[in-house]
Amino acid sequence: MLQPILAFSQEEAFYLEFKDENLVKVFSEIENTYEVLFSYKDIDVDKKQISIVGEKRTLQEILELIKQKTNLNFNVLSNRYVVVSKSSEEIMASVRELDMVVIKSYLTSGIEKNKDGSFKLVPSELGILPGLTEPDVLESIQLLPGVLSPNETASGFFVRGGSSDQNRLIWDGINIYHKGHLFGMISPLNPNVASKINFINKGSHSRYGERLSSIIEIFSNGKIDNTLNVELGANGTNVDALLELPILKDKLSLQASVRRSYMELFETPTYNQLAEKVFESTKISEGDNGENDFSFMDYTLRLNYKPNRSNSFYVSLINIDNQLDYNSEETTSNRMFNDNLVITNSGYSAGWDINWNDKLSQKNQAFFSDYSLNYNFITKENNEQVSDFEKRNTIYDSGISTELNYRKSDVLNYNFGYQYNLKDVAYAFINTADLSFVLDTEERIIQTHSLYGNVDYKNKNSFNFSLGLRGSYYKEIDAVRLEPRLIVHKDLSDYLKLQATTEIKNQIINEVDETVFSDLSLENKVWRLIDGNDFPILNSHHTSLGFSYTKGSFSVDTDVYYKKLKNISALSLGFLNPENSEFNVGNQNVLGLDVFLKKRFNGFNTWVSYSFNRARSKFKNLNENKSFNSKSNVTHAVSTAVSYKKDGFQVSLGWKWQTGRPYTIAEESDDGLDFNNGINTGKLPVYHRLDLSSTYSFNFSKKSNLKGKVGVSLRNIYNKHNLITKEYRGNNSLSDSVELIERYSIGITPNVMFRLYW
Repeated sequence: MLQPILAFSQEEAFYLEFKDENLVKVFSEIENTYEVLFSYKDIDVDKKQISIVGEKRTLQEILELIKQKTNLNFNVLSNRYVVVSKSSEEIMASVRELDMVVIKSYLTSGIEKNKDGSFKLVPSELGILPGLTEPDVLESIQLLPGVLSPNETASGFFVRGGSSDQNRLIWDGINIYHKGHLFGMISPLNPNVASKINFINKGSHSRYGERLSSIIEIFSNGKIDNTLNVELGANGTNVDALLELPILKDKLSLQASVRRSYMELFETPTYNQLAEKVFESTKISEGDNGENDFSFMDYTLRLNYKPNRSNSFYVSLINIDNQLDYNSEETTSNRMFNDNLVITNSGYSAGWDINWNDKLSQKNQAFFSDYSLNYNFITKENNEQVSDFEKRNTIYDSGISTELNYRKSDVLNYNFGYQYNLKDVAYAFINTADLSFVLDTEERIIQTHSLYGNVDYKNKNSFNFSLGLRGSYYKEIDAVRLEPRLIVHKDLSDYLKLQATTEIKNQIINEVDETVFSDLSLENKVWRLIDGNDFPILNSHHTSLGFSYTKGSFSVDTDVYYKKLKNISALSLGFLNPENSEFNVGNQNVLGLDVFLKKRFNGFNTWVSYSFNRARSKFKNLNENKSFNSKSNVTHAVSTAVSYKKDGFQVSLGWKWQTGRPYTIAEESDDGLDFNNGINTGKLPVYHRLDLSSTYSFNFSKKSNLKGKVGVSLRNIYNKHNLITKEYRGNNSLSDSVELIERYSIGITPNVMFRLYW
């Protein structure tokens, strides 16, 4: 017998229909509809298929029906957790893990918020989001409160006022530095490969270091697949393929993927709109007789091996590649120009997980990441090379780690770990004509040894807390930093939860503006390491307090926070100060508020989010030593969406509105542009746009395993011409003129998608 279910959404009858659907996906749909959480063993449900005739049913009714069809037992605990077992006596230990979820289906299905404040995204379960036809990892994160991408790029987003280089992107343990395909417009990670994503914007575990603002940790499929799965897909910019291949039953399996653009064959309206935005105000858009050859590709490979219950191994590989080759000519002087830009990021990782006993487990991992940016601007006269401007930026990042997890009881859990990391970062600007001149160059290496510990305490009758400490020694600069972390969670009632976090974090690598501006003006930032003197270690103190309220299908989530960032750097050229072309070090203070509301009814899912952000920066020798608005200061941002799902059909409509970013006001004079009003005293116009997405999933026949999915999306439906940046180019010396560059948002952009599964 099922225990009584009292929550409103569970007593209410909803229409559900399933046609020969995998039981795991059936459970996921029920979770999102009735606001419950299932706990089960994979082996009990993995291969089960089920069909249910569509009609309105309560949760108790649909569970009874599934029980009749599968002979599985269901036990409902605390009106929220549904324990699945083969026998009515079986008790599932994994219920304690499900207790970490605070809000299910945060924006849509497949997104959860945990008690520690982190977000979990499962792309295979992700419902439709406005403007997206595929479950893109980085684009989905941008819809969460406190996350903004003022430049409309996939990976160049700000988290709670921090710059984009303060976000750490990890793929199977590999640090990723690539900004994204098509210069950030498309995620560098294939959205159809990711199995699970953890997004942490506050209160991070002590195992995480290196960045100040956020962690985006992405895992490919770590399960041993016993069935062959193949996917093929295409959209407005690329084609891709995914293969999951069993090799040894229950022991060895392989996952592989590849994605590539096809612009050299033909250019779609989707690509043309993206390219128009990317190449705006560059020689590519301004030239009349140029030829642009652009392409991108990425591929992944993962091998999983589980020889027994106590040990599991994996090796993983990822490669991301972008290439641009632009040729133009000046017929009057018989001169030819070639811009060649290649950006790659390859990575490798290996892991070994050990379960020593029921209480003690260990994770061991090693990785290597290789990032390279190579740009050449070649000039030829009469087909002979006369000059070559080169820009290079390389990162070799490697590390090993081990972590012990000791679960003393259901109340206490301990983590202890060690990490070693080596970063080798270099950049160079070289101009070659008759002779070769090094305009600017730098190479640094830093080795980091880190020890950390974490204790988690859970008590339903009092507070839950997670207390951690991370200590790091930076060998080459002989510096030690301690990073305490604290997360506190309290159930104030059955519906109302309190959460508070505080943490200290440090960062030794960041992006800075070039000291030498290149002619193409597409990638004007380079990665560099701190030196401990002129460029000290970046530091942040981050504190937040929030409440979440969930009752039935209604949720409210609020969070107020304060961040203090120290030792951030800025290039004076970026602030148009020709008398000082050095980097300056300063501080930034951020005060913010995030609010999120969600309501589901009759197949509709609606949500509204609001973010307030006040970010101020202060640098010595800049702006008369007075504080000014940071470039990430978007004071107010609102997003709202409504989605509907029935059977295989989904549709979502969303609207974004936000105040404009600050910019430095320039005034015309006889000598060009003058800057007399201070830094970032102006504000761009209000930004807003409307997005639409729709998908339909279907089976080709009842007898065939072949399935399909089609989708269409429209970004910026009413084609709003949003001004998103005002920047100034030039000013490399006192004699150079300064040029105003205005960049606008993407116009109305259609996209289509088609996928096959079998």
